[in-house]
Amino acid sequence: MILISKDKNSIIKMDKGELISYKKNGEELIHQKTNPGWRNSDTEMFPIIGPTNANNFIVTTPKGNYNQDQHGLLRELEYTLLDQNDTSFVFQKKYTAYTAIENSKYPNKSTVRLVSWPYNFSFQKKIELQNNGLKISFEISAEKGMPFMLGYHPAFMLKGNLDEIIEFKNQSITIPKIIEGGSKAYSILNTNKLKLIKKEGYNLSIETKGFNNFMLWTEVSNMLCIEPITAYPYVGEKMLSEKLFNKSNGIDTFEVLITPYK
Repeated sequence: MILISKDKNSIIKMDKGELISYKKNGEELIHQKTNPGWRNSDTEMFPIIGPTNANNFIVTTPKGNYNQDQHGLLRELEYTLLDQNDTSFVFQKKYTAYTAIENSKYPNKSTVRLVSWPYNFSFQKKIELQNNGLKISFEISAEKGMPFMLGYHPAFMLKGNLDEIIEFKNQSITIPKIIEGGSKAYSILNTNKLKLIKKEGYNLSIETKGFNNFMLWTEVSNMLCIEPITAYPYVGEKMLSEKLFNKSNGIDTFEVLITPYK
């Protein structure tokens, strides 16, 4: 599935709701799944962010305890295409409360075979290609009061020279420093904007609405995951604290704007 911007300078490719390519004037900006680093190019983390193995894969909700594996069960569901036009795609995932879902991490990376959640929800992802950037919007429809965490998990291509930097709030961080952070990722809290600065090619500005935090993760020199999140989960607690969760308003919206520039 392909979209081309009106000015013909940008093109994106989608595969089953996953953003697998975003090119600006021929330069690939998205990590390619065949390259070292990660087997995906983007995904969503919902209704939890972070690992649950320290608590035997159990997450506590107002409706009881339920099994969740790392980053939640949304990634186990398949997107359906709701709408498509010349500038955008809209995809949707729907979940029925208490439905047991096969955990793809079992048995190699997890001891829990089935995961579930005690709430119905509908999750929409809209991808809109503009001349100057790419807008990704999320709309979550759920029972009011449902606890949830949300993270968007895109991976961006790097040159492999370890010379890119992330700038935020008059600060900066290098790729080697992010690699040192390991699996817990590097947190940037209380900001809705950062920049990926490169020695050559397009820099990226990433601006969000509704998230207000980021995680940065990579284990390789050729890729960087820049992840808008509602809360940073690696806070040294065995269980995911109630304070890390949003509460559903019935309908909640979030937005990520990726703008290439030189």
